[in-house]
Amino acid sequence: MPGSGVVACPGLRRHRQHQPPPRCLLKMVKENIVVPEEILSFCCNGLQGSTSPPRARDPGEREEAPGAMASPSPPRNPTEVQMSQLVLPCHTNHRGELSTGQLLKWIDTAACLSAERHAGCPCVTASMDDIYFEHTISQPYINPPGQWDGKSGVCVGQVVNIKAKVNRAFNSSMEVGIQVSYEDLCSGKHCSICKAYATFVAQGPFGSKVKLKPLTPQTEEEKIEYSIAAERRRMRLVHKDTLKDLLTRSPRETELETRDGSVAVPAEKTRVESVELVLPPHANHQGNTFGGQIMAWMENVATIAASRLCHAHPTLRAIEMFHFRGPSQVGDRLVLKAIVNNAFKNSMEVGVCAEAYGQEMSISRRHINSAFMTFVVLDQEGRPRTLPMVAPEPGEGERRYREASARKKIRLDRKYVVSCKQTEVPLSVPWDQSNKVYLSYNNVSALKTLVAKANWALAKEKEKVRMYTLEEDKFLSFRIEMSVHIAASQAFSLLSDLRRRHEWDRHYTSAELVQQVDDDDVIYHVVSQTLSHENKPQDFVILASRRKPCSKGDPYVVAFRSVTLPTHPASAGFTRGETLCSGFCIWPESEEMSKVAYYNQATPGYLNYVTTNVAGLSSNFCATFEACEKFLLKNKEDLIMRL
Repeated sequence: MPGSGVVACPGLRRHRQHQPPPRCLLKMVKENIVVPEEILSFCCNGLQGSTSPPRARDPGEREEAPGAMASPSPPRNPTEVQMSQLVLPCHTNHRGELSTGQLLKWIDTAACLSAERHAGCPCVTASMDDIYFEHTISQPYINPPGQWDGKSGVCVGQVVNIKAKVNRAFNSSMEVGIQVSYEDLCSGKHCSICKAYATFVAQGPFGSKVKLKPLTPQTEEEKIEYSIAAERRRMRLVHKDTLKDLLTRSPRETELETRDGSVAVPAEKTRVESVELVLPPHANHQGNTFGGQIMAWMENVATIAASRLCHAHPTLRAIEMFHFRGPSQVGDRLVLKAIVNNAFKNSMEVGVCAEAYGQEMSISRRHINSAFMTFVVLDQEGRPRTLPMVAPEPGEGERRYREASARKKIRLDRKYVVSCKQTEVPLSVPWDQSNKVYLSYNNVSALKTLVAKANWALAKEKEKVRMYTLEEDKFLSFRIEMSVHIAASQAFSLLSDLRRRHEWDRHYTSAELVQQVDDDDVIYHVVSQTLSHENKPQDFVILASRRKPCSKGDPYVVAFRSVTLPTHPASAGFTRGETLCSGFCIWPESEEMSKVAYYNQATPGYLNYVTTNVAGLSSNFCATFEACEKFLLKNKEDLIMRL
């Protein structure tokens, strides 16, 4: 007990009713005589039935928790929070299935606890990234008691497991990764529900921002998430610009889709407005409304709007990013508005926003949150039904209608390029302006994922050049690195321009700049001297994505991957080559020294060349990298003069 001077001994029990509690015994002993802590601990253990005397731990030996297994366990992320919730009737909807709003509250709570573990101070939700439900939270199948088909949703009696941990801390914000699954206690089977990323901001007194301590990843998985977190952050910041750019290039006329046997429903008929009073149970320990509670209320009105269109019970499939613009407190009134923006053949988008005001007579309202939710209606076999069309209102309704179509295209691009596993993404992805952000993200994150792999093995070493290989199920990757007497920023500038690569890489004949996408992304048409199996030279269309360090310790990154362009189709004179993942990472070792590393995930056409070098039958790799060093040293002075 605090202030009593009692030694806390976990696990003490009162073995018999007439015996005084062990804590009281220890207190009496300590109040009358001076007893070393080790003896008190031994007494404590003895009262629990232990007969072993205390022993001194060896240097470096970790102290085991009571009841812990002797076998070593992997280090656990100190920010990791695990939550398990048994689904009770109060958590479900009218069909006995877990309410999505309740799930969002649990997700937000777990993520907030993880963020506060790292920050050591109160944190507030800034945004919640797009959530795609791998298994819907509906139950279209009726199963016999005690049987689970792996397709039905979460219902009463099942357990929802949530794991949240901080992936990366920036200046005052941090990204928290959340994994959600559920298990059937009768069958013991587990199934993934969704994966999400939330951004939290640490707050000091009076709402001031707090500078966060850096996070050091330990495992390979944590290193990958840490590295890619910077790319996800970049993608969040440009999301609005991506939508605006797509709308600018789209036709301004709103064309309604023709659908057999369907009459367009006026969007106004789906409009919903509801008000909620924020009470103490709705607020967190800081007095602010739970972000998860606001999301749950928003999901509720969005579901009502979707139901008014389809006259059925819809299923939530995806949530566009929740963006919190400001807080609300206990006593606030929240006005929640929802309307169906657009209905596609099998899905509909519902726009929802939340506004807050402090008093009943208050006129001004604060816009605190907005989101877009995608619903489907499932038939008895779990397949999406065809939906009625929506007739948008003139003016703002037509704008929302067009924006919904643009967001659908962005979601498809993102799901195709970003969400797919690396092995499921084709070597060359079609390029257009609408998916440029996600292709750039995929390009850089694929390289960062390769860099963070743990099982690189040294295959060859020649003077300063070292060659490593990484053997995986479907890929053989290699990395070549060396230290060069050049500033990292200078090496980054020289190596990111493919038009100069032929000066040091004899495999390159030329590289033509096809499109300057922005300051960070460029598309090149590259011609190689290497002959294909058809005895023709190869050519490539390559997206080069550049990234400067996000924080201290990050490398400069130049990532390459193949894309397809209508203006540069494959021609008869060349064999079109492809690269899935390659590029440079440059780490500063000092102001004038850098470690330059080149990575490549070998494609089938390149595999023979790689294995020949790995086996020691050729030194082309080492010779090429030595030529790269000479190129860097020769041109760094010219670069300084130009700068």
